[in-house]
Amino acid sequence: MRHRLLVKVPFWLTYFFLYTPVVVLVAMSFSAGDSPYAFEGFSPRWYGELAGDDEILHGLVNTLIVAAGSAALSTVLGTLLAVGAGRDRRSRLLDAVTLLPAVVPDLLLAIGLLVFYAAVQLTLGLHSVLLAHTVFGTAFVAALVRTRLAHTDPSLEEASRDLGATPLTTFVRITLPSLAPGVAAGALLAFTLSVDEFVIAFFTAAPTEPTLPVVVYSMVRFGVTPEINALATLLLAVSFTAVVAAQRLSRTTTHGAPEATG
Repeated sequence: MRHRLLVKVPFWLTYFFLYTPVVVLVAMSFSAGDSPYAFEGFSPRWYGELAGDDEILHGLVNTLIVAAGSAALSTVLGTLLAVGAGRDRRSRLLDAVTLLPAVVPDLLLAIGLLVFYAAVQLTLGLHSVLLAHTVFGTAFVAALVRTRLAHTDPSLEEASRDLGATPLTTFVRITLPSLAPGVAAGALLAFTLSVDEFVIAFFTAAPTEPTLPVVVYSMVRFGVTPEINALATLLLAVSFTAVVAAQRLSRTTTHGAPEATG
């Protein structure tokens, strides 16, 4: 019994190290005082201040537009890419190429996209950020859908084709429903990553159309306020909810799918 407790000590210390700053942030967002570093009584004051900040609300609307649009495009492209790579014998090479945008440092990807936009003379705006987020979002969606695809039974598609169904009908009626948990998890993950992403948005957004992380960065440069703590808490809640939902769907992907045969 004592040995088990000793084994769990590093486990709980790790969680304490990871989540203590988050707990402090959430607590300070409810401080009644003007200082972001001292708790001066409980109050939801700063959430009201946040709701009346036009600059933050503008950045939030831009972020939601970009996140929703890039998640939709990433889901479609990532699903098609995963299915195509999964049916190719050279899938290992294709998998490596597919995942490249997800592992390349954000700074390099941002600079590369900015250079590409300049080369094709694409004006920066929300559309440029949306396309940029679609690039790395597609990689994450493809990875999750590819995992789900590995646990599906290919004989179902073969049976559908043997019964005279067209490739499109087979994809819509057989393949896509079996991939649905992985597709949904990928969409949630792509949305969450887009909401939180800063570096690529900083390089590819127009100065007049900043996303929320860029707005927060411009505010933090002049000092952290309790209003920033309140905003960070709300973003944390959104991200946590989406990640938990994606994780549960991913668990369905790996444990709820029938084993592939052949």
